[in-house]
Order: sequence, then C-alpha cells, then structure tokens
Amino acid sequence: ILVAAAILAVVGGFGISRLTVENSFIDYFRSDTEIYEGMKLIDDELGGTTPLQVLLNLDPDRGLPDVATRAEEDDLADDEDDFEDWDIDVASGPAYWFTPFKIDRVKEVHDYLDGLPEVGKVLSLASVIRIAEDLNDGKELEGLELSVLYQKVPSEIREPLIDPYFSFEHNEARILLRILDSKPGLRRKELLDRIRTDLADRFQLTERDVTLTGALVLYNNMLQSLYTSQISSLGAVMVGITIMLLLLFRSLRLAVIGIVPSLLAAVVVLGLMGLVGIPLDMMTITIAAITIGIAVDNGIHYIYRFREEFPASGDYVETLRICHSNIGRAVLYTSTTIIVGFSILVLSNFLPTVYFGVLTGLAMLIALLAALTLLPRLILVWRPFG
Repeated sequence: ILVAAAILAVVGGFGISRLTVENSFIDYFRSDTEIYEGMKLIDDELGGTTPLQVLLNLDPDRGLPDVATRAEEDDLADDEDDFEDWDIDVASGPAYWFTPFKIDRVKEVHDYLDGLPEVGKVLSLASVIRIAEDLNDGKELEGLELSVLYQKVPSEIREPLIDPYFSFEHNEARILLRILDSKPGLRRKELLDRIRTDLADRFQLTERDVTLTGALVLYNNMLQSLYTSQISSLGAVMVGITIMLLLLFRSLRLAVIGIVPSLLAAVVVLGLMGLVGIPLDMMTITIAAITIGIAVDNGIHYIYRFREEFPASGDYVETLRICHSNIGRAVLYTSTTIIVGFSILVLSNFLPTVYFGVLTGLAMLIALLAALTLLPRLILVWRPFG
C-alpha cells in the first residue's frame, strides 16, 4: 500500500509539472451544439473570434529626412511656401505622422501577424494604404502623398477608416487582429509570448515599443492569476485543515495521517489532467481544493472512531477490523453518494462542467480508497495511540 501510494504521488507530481492553463471558449461546448457551430462560423467566415490589439510605439524622429528628400525629387516643394499650395502643413499635425519609415514598419508587422496560423483577420493602416495603392495602379504612395491624402480625405471617411489605426498624440500605430478560437492546439499564452519574441528579434522592437492588449490578453492574464491562486489556495487549505486536525486530535502525527489521503487524491487527479492534456481553467482549477476539503472528512471520521475503539482492545489490527466494519461502511456509502452526485454533471453540454464532475468524482474515489487503505496503514506504521 505504501509503495503504491508513493508511485501514485510521483506520477501525479510529474503530471502536475505538465499542467497548462488555457481558456478556449469554443472548446467548452460539444461540436454539435449551436454555440460551437456559431463560433466556428465566425472563425471561418468572419475572420476570428477573440480580439487582440498590437500597439506600436514608433520613433517620431525616424524617417523624417525621407519626406523632404522625396518631396524634392518629385518637385513638390522647393521651400516651405510650396506646401501651402497643397493646403497642408507637413511640419506639424497628424499629416506629419505619415513617413515612409513608419508606414513600412506597420506593413512589415502587419504581414508578419497575418502570416500566423492562429490569426484570422488583420486590420491596420497597411490595409487602408494598400487599398489606396491599388487605386494608384499598384504604385506605392510616398510620405508626402500620404500626408496630402490624409488631409484631403473627407472626415466622414477618415474617422472610421484611418483614425482608429494611429494616434498622433502618442505616436502609436494600432494593428487589430482576431484569433481563430477553433484552431486545434491553440495555446494563447504561447502565442502571445511568440508574438513578443518575434517582434523583438525580427523588427528590433523593445518592450517599450510594443504593447499587446485586448480580450485575449485579459483572458490569459486572468488564467495565469488563477494558476498562481491555485497554489496559494491549496497552501491555505492545507494549513487550515492541519490546524483544525491539530486542535481536534492534539497530535501532529494524527493530523498528517488525516490529511495525506486527501492530498494524494488531489495530486493524482491534477497529475492525470497534466498527463492527458486537460488544461486548468475557471472550472477545473477548483477541483483540488474542493477534493481536499470534502475528502478530509473521511479521515476525521475514521481516526476519531479508531481513537474511541482502541482503548477497548489495545490492539491496532483488531481495532482496524472494528473500524472497517462500522465507520468504514459509513465512509463507503457517503463517498459513493458524493461520487454519483458529481457524475450527473457528465450530461451537461458545457464541457468544463463535464470535466469538473468526472474529475471530482474520480478524486473522491481515490480519496475513499486511500481512506480505507493508506490511512489505516499509516496508523499501523506510526502507532499514534501508544
């Protein structure tokens, strides 16, 4: 029994090291449900479900000489007075923002993001500029031409098509993209980390130059905080239950004996999730704490009855048989009722609820077996009653 428990603990610990934190809303539903089919349609036909924004902080001094040089080459301006003929002021204002360096950088990042398999639709200044270039017989627009175009475009067109994609005040370009939630094997944290790394390596953009924001980042940050809170909540549960058992039994050995079966059940279930690839999410992340909280009840009942029966015979093996014949039966019936109660959740169309029911039921089954095997074995080994 002790060897089997040790093997389960080691395997569970290895599985826990492989746990991932993920939140794929479309995978929360069965493929034949209307919600899944609707979200799949949005991914396939409308360019993706979850929004993500990439904000580029572009150096305001880069590319400025190119504007003057190209203006001279095109004979558009010999001095500052010539720009007045175009009714623009290239030395200040939003029109001044459009330099070849910035536009080329936006196009490069846009094309990189558009090439990621997890990304659907991508919108940015590059989208609008390429439409204008198509209307210009495929010729690239110069910086000055872009400045003129920006000022000459009517405001009712400029506001929805151009202004959302750059901020003159903050010297930022905004790239909007949508993530394909139905993409098999999608890992959001890995995707965000890869985008940050590639933008730094390929385009020499520092953390100050790039900001990722949007619902995708919000979901990922929430799950990462849940993962951190999982560790702290398990620690709090362990400390709280240990203190309670110490107050109840006045013995550190009995407190450890009482909590080990519950802890083993939690470790095995979390390890199983890591081994089979079930990620932690808002539902499954609560299983371990719930399992320990419920299963420790079996240990309390068994130890308390053992302590009451032991003085009558003074024999550990005889007392074990007595406890199995009475409190052992009660623990079996109550745990079976709990397992059956949680198993009803498998009928749900919401898959996290199904996982929660199956895994919690499995954890309670392991806790039951540990309470009727490992816990008595520890009592026989440590002999806490003298």
